[in-house]
Amino acid sequence: MTPNRTTLFVTGIGTDVGKTICSAVLMEWLKADYWKPVQAGGLSHTDRKAVAELTSRSIVTHPEAIRLKLPASPHKAARKERKSITVDDLVLPETRNNLIIEGAGGLYVPINEQLCMIDWIESLGVEVALVVRNYLGCINHTLLSIQALKQRSIPLKYLIFNGPFDEDTRRVILSYPDVQATVLTIPDFKTLNAESIARAARRLRREHGNPVPS
Repeated sequence: MTPNRTTLFVTGIGTDVGKTICSAVLMEWLKADYWKPVQAGGLSHTDRKAVAELTSRSIVTHPEAIRLKLPASPHKAARKERKSITVDDLVLPETRNNLIIEGAGGLYVPINEQLCMIDWIESLGVEVALVVRNYLGCINHTLLSIQALKQRSIPLKYLIFNGPFDEDTRRVILSYPDVQATVLTIPDFKTLNAESIARAARRLRREHGNPVPS
């Protein structure tokens, strides 16, 4: 990786919290490449294809390291195909640009029988963007995720509130003393397309500046 470039790992407090959409917005804001290391299920319309459709044509999306048929955790999907994923399979793509890495599920999703997503994040030594969605239990899941990152000394760069949020829930999460991150808000998209993603990125640029190195 080129010095002074950002590598950001996008993870969530669980599955189906909107990591792919948030990754697309971050890509436009940071002018970053995209990489989904493991795609489990949805091979006819992958997350890589989704972000390519939702972002500028100049955005680079790198091929997945692992493609699996079963929509399940990587370790289970790989076992179904009599495979085993190792760290050696997950080699970061070569790029001179900023890079967004989208993980699978949450921090403790198993990659194989010994390795969880958080273990790999720790070994990469990169910053994290944690995506939060409003649902019953999200306070618990958010604070547990933040605590897990802190215990590993993994830097939380962005805490992303994705979609509409109960104000009391948001207040409680932000009152937690270990929340020491830039807080981003991604809107609930009535129409999801490249234009709406670009508009959300421009809003981040207005609110938080332009983090792209010159």
